[in-house]
Amino acid sequence: MKPDATILRAMWTTMRPYLLFVSAITGIAGMAATTTVNPLPLITTFVAAFFAYGFGQALTDCFQTDTDAISAPYRPLAAGVVSRKSILFMSLTGMTLCAAAFAVRNPWNIALGAGAAIGLATYTPFKRRWWGGPWYNAWIVVVLCAMSFFAVRQGSQTTIPGWFLPLLGTVFFGYANFVLAGYFKDIAADSATGYETLPVVFGRRIASYASDGLAIAFILAAAWTVERAAEVNPFRPGHLLALLFAVPGLVNVIVGQILLHRNQTDELAYKPIALVVKAYVLLLSAIATFLRPEWTPLLVVHYGVFLEVLDRRPEVTQI
Repeated sequence: MKPDATILRAMWTTMRPYLLFVSAITGIAGMAATTTVNPLPLITTFVAAFFAYGFGQALTDCFQTDTDAISAPYRPLAAGVVSRKSILFMSLTGMTLCAAAFAVRNPWNIALGAGAAIGLATYTPFKRRWWGGPWYNAWIVVVLCAMSFFAVRQGSQTTIPGWFLPLLGTVFFGYANFVLAGYFKDIAADSATGYETLPVVFGRRIASYASDGLAIAFILAAAWTVERAAEVNPFRPGHLLALLFAVPGLVNVIVGQILLHRNQTDELAYKPIALVVKAYVLLLSAIATFLRPEWTPLLVVHYGVFLEVLDRRPEVTQI
């Protein structure tokens, strides 16, 4: 199959370019937990992590055209401008290439990549259950963080740093909250198509309280990660650079949760959702900066480009 320009544009839209930075910062955080300085594995792992999210989104879209036809009719699959077969082929090809980039550095990533692929392919049934969607989606992103860590880990390293498990917890709770908040924009569509998400079953109020719990766990896990890292890393002035991301990250968490409680319509849910995803990127950037202060300039650029691409998304109500 040789995709033409129309199919490639459709694939790019389906991949949600503005959310590629979410998987990128997840990979960066995993890489920051190592001591690797060799630029080649860092660059190749970053590229694989950056695109992995998009190919995964495209794969799950192939199985959710029913709800997208109502809540996101602009998406190529829902609009009928591209076939599911084409998107499925390109997403699986892209995921295979990303997995290969991870696996060539560490064979353990073959198993992790296969598990993540299976998770993506089976996500839709879990989304249909109020108890399943957020945590099921989140563990797949946790695997991405772990794969990034193992992909750049130096061969001489025989131990896992004490802050690695808290870091995975940070990714899990932060991304789970993004998933749950994201359901607020699709309540009408999910209800009409049989997706019994938490907001559909219990309403916005209960769902927002559940989101609060995930947000608190996200903050605590991030603080635990830094605390564990500080135990073995002597304080350096460069560590203060983490505040460039941590302070606005906490502000976004708090304001995002307040707006989520006040949300009453699907059409305006994008406002708190945007803050939730920004908080995820910011707090993981803070952790990466604390672990690797020398990466601060690149992380600033990463976040700035993320904001620009997010503002240019094709439909303002969809994130």
